[in-house]
Amino acid sequence: MISYEITAEVRADLIEKFESFMQEKHIPDLIKTGCFENAKYQKISAGNFRICYLAKTREKLNTYLKLNAEDLRQDFIDNFPEGIKISREIIEK
Repeated sequence: MISYEITAEVRADLIEKFESFMQEKHIPDLIKTGCFENAKYQKISAGNFRICYLAKTREKLNTYLKLNAEDLRQDFIDNFPEGIKISREIIEK
C-alpha cells in the first residue's frame, strides 16, 4: 500500500469552511478518481489536519498525480487562495 498524506495548517477563520469542503467535496472527489482505496481524515490539533489517501500500488498513485492532481489542486486553490499551508508526503507501507 502507498499512503499519500496531506497535512494542512488552516487559519482559524477558515477551519469550518475547510472541514466542510474536505469532507463533502474534496475527499469524495479524490476517491472518485478510482486511484485510492479509501481516505482517513484526522484533526491533529486546532487548525491542523491530516488526510491519508491509500492507494494499492505506486502506479495508482502515479495515475492520480498525472491525470487528476492538477485539476483537484486548482479546485482547492480556487476555494482557498490563502490561509492554508499544505504539505504532501508519500509513504510506502
